Amino acid sequence: MAEFLDLESQDGVRMPWNVSPGTKQESTNSVVPVSAIYTPLKPFPNMPVLPYSPLRCRTCRSILNPFCIVDYIAKIWICPFCFQRNHFPPHYASISEDNLPAELFAQYTTIEYETATEKSTVPPVFLFVVDTCIIEEELGYLKTALSQAIDLLPDNSLVGFITFGTYVHVHELGSGLIPKTYVFKGSKEISKDQILEQMNFFAKRPKPTAGVIAGVRDGLSAESIRRFLLPASECEFALNSVLEELQKDPWPVPADQRATRCTSTALSVAACLLGACVPGSGARIMAFIGGPSTEGEAAIVSKSLSEPIRSHKDLDKDSAPYYFKAVKFYEGLSKQLVNQGHVLDLFACALDQVGVAELKVAVERTGGLVVLAESFGHSVFKDSLRRVFQSSDHDLSLSFNGIFEVSCSKDIKVQGILGPCASLEKKGPLCSDTVVGQGNTSAWKMCGLDKATSLCLVFEIVKKETPESIGPSTSNQFYLQFLTYYQHTNGQMRLRATTLARRWVAGPGSIQAEFDPIRWLDRSLIRLCSRFGDYQKDSPSSFSLSPRLSIFPQFIFHLRRSQFVQVFNNSPDETAYFRMILNRENVANSVVMIQPSLISYSFHLGPEPVLLDVAAIAADRILLLDAYFTVVVFHGATIAQWRIAGYQNQKEHEVFAQLLRAPRDDAELIIRERFPVPRLVICDQHGSQARFLLAKLNPSATYSSSSAPPGGDVIFTDDVSFEVFLDHLQRLAVQQ
Repeated sequence: MAEFLDLESQDGVRMPWNVSPGTKQESTNSVVPVSAIYTPLKPFPNMPVLPYSPLRCRTCRSILNPFCIVDYIAKIWICPFCFQRNHFPPHYASISEDNLPAELFAQYTTIEYETATEKSTVPPVFLFVVDTCIIEEELGYLKTALSQAIDLLPDNSLVGFITFGTYVHVHELGSGLIPKTYVFKGSKEISKDQILEQMNFFAKRPKPTAGVIAGVRDGLSAESIRRFLLPASECEFALNSVLEELQKDPWPVPADQRATRCTSTALSVAACLLGACVPGSGARIMAFIGGPSTEGEAAIVSKSLSEPIRSHKDLDKDSAPYYFKAVKFYEGLSKQLVNQGHVLDLFACALDQVGVAELKVAVERTGGLVVLAESFGHSVFKDSLRRVFQSSDHDLSLSFNGIFEVSCSKDIKVQGILGPCASLEKKGPLCSDTVVGQGNTSAWKMCGLDKATSLCLVFEIVKKETPESIGPSTSNQFYLQFLTYYQHTNGQMRLRATTLARRWVAGPGSIQAEFDPIRWLDRSLIRLCSRFGDYQKDSPSSFSLSPRLSIFPQFIFHLRRSQFVQVFNNSPDETAYFRMILNRENVANSVVMIQPSLISYSFHLGPEPVLLDVAAIAADRILLLDAYFTVVVFHGATIAQWRIAGYQNQKEHEVFAQLLRAPRDDAELIIRERFPVPRLVICDQHGSQARFLLAKLNPSATYSSSSAPPGGDVIFTDDVSFEVFLDHLQRLAVQQ
């Protein structure tokens, strides 16, 4: 396994099986999917960037890589994917075993190409879409955060500003001394042609009689575009003036009604404006929403407060009248944004739901960022927004306009991708008939991506021969190549190529599956344990798993209890948010989301990992829980009493002060590396916020099963403990 972890640090790829099932039949009978989680833009400090175009196979279009067979005499290379013989061009004439180009070095299985002729003609674009149907205090928080963000914008970036409430207001930032605003009715559907007409795009130049009207080359003047999208270095004064004068939506709201908020109309206007002005460029719509949409095509609830916002129960019963219409609207918007190459980012800050569940499809398919917080004044929102624009070691390295392509050996097909992308419907021999996620294609659009964006690719094995029939002339290797085209932060287009080699299993194979709810998880776990466990039939006490699989049951136990599977006490917005983040993160972060890490601090021992169990709680111990979305510093009862008494402020108790500081410092390190910024909870044993820790622990001691050890704790729950879960699993796994 160490070998493959080294490869992951070189390529950004993690696969559950590093040898794959030998035949289609073995693959069909498997439990864990043949798949890969890939982080296309993972930073590699020693990765070369080549200043020329890559060599491509003339048949399958894959790129020259270290696994190609090279004939240095004849100046020919053989593609490992389709076995096509390709001639090297003249500028490779000096190639030899002692004079290799970088793309043939064994350690450069991941490499980038950047050519000077592929410069981006349009700088990055940020279009702020701001909700004004919020109370004055929240509006104040939001204005302050936006003002700070504007100061951090790259000078060459183009900026636009839209506000919305009952109506949509498009602010003209380049209008000179007299500010102008174009107003659109929130309840009315608006087309791109209407926007172009009403916003006077053809005041000085007649409208073209034919052709697509989009951008300077298609008929719009640069002057008309600059009225709404202005370089950040030129519009700082205009933007700050708009922010200073920004007021709460003026239309009265009766006491028994919700505010009239036309979120979908505002986002539609924003998409049409970008589609008209900067099609195909790196652009982001950054939406700041403070409440539920009640107006327009994608309202999620009526204005009457007597009607509650849809819950999971309403969705299950098909009794959410607004939901499906809203989802259909945002599916249409996502297609429009993908065609334009633009991103939708969502910052949802409210105590109530705002419609994240409906917006999910548009944010996810465009590769947008999502942040969910209780208030625009909360650190989760403020710090996350700042992180988007900050230039530091911890910045997001936002990139635009990506296209992701896959090449596979002939015995493998692609079922699809789970993650922040959209299908480009490039059908061909690589596409499996079985579709998982975004399937039926070998190319996907990634409008927005950053250094942490990850994709999960699911494959199908189509080998028909048995392992025994593989002769000496048949290689037991297979290959995968991932190609990512994207607009780098420096404005140039780049291509990153990652090529992998893996082996077929030389015997009875492993096992594959797809994701379903809790019962499917249980059945799959039982099947996997039956297949890979060591036991005597009908003897649970004899059951054991190999060290490589031994923690898998524990992981599934925590997955069953996680917010990704359980929706109780979570709104549809929260569930959508958690799943969107899970779908875009790498393996290490995804594991922490499902099975949090727990570190113990005490006088006697340095920081050490402990089991995620209620037994880890002790009066003289501090615990640090990293649950990804929440970081908890939990003080045992005695530690809390000493802290309240102020012992840490006395010189003779410096060791105690250091003990208190250590978990706080480690928590800050976690927070600094992560996006969205997690919520920091500092709590004491038996305090109300201790629930943030207790909810994640294995309930090995509950109110009904046992009493707490001295200084320990119990969990008030009827959930079964891991020990009971494992006992049931062993009894079922050893049955025929």
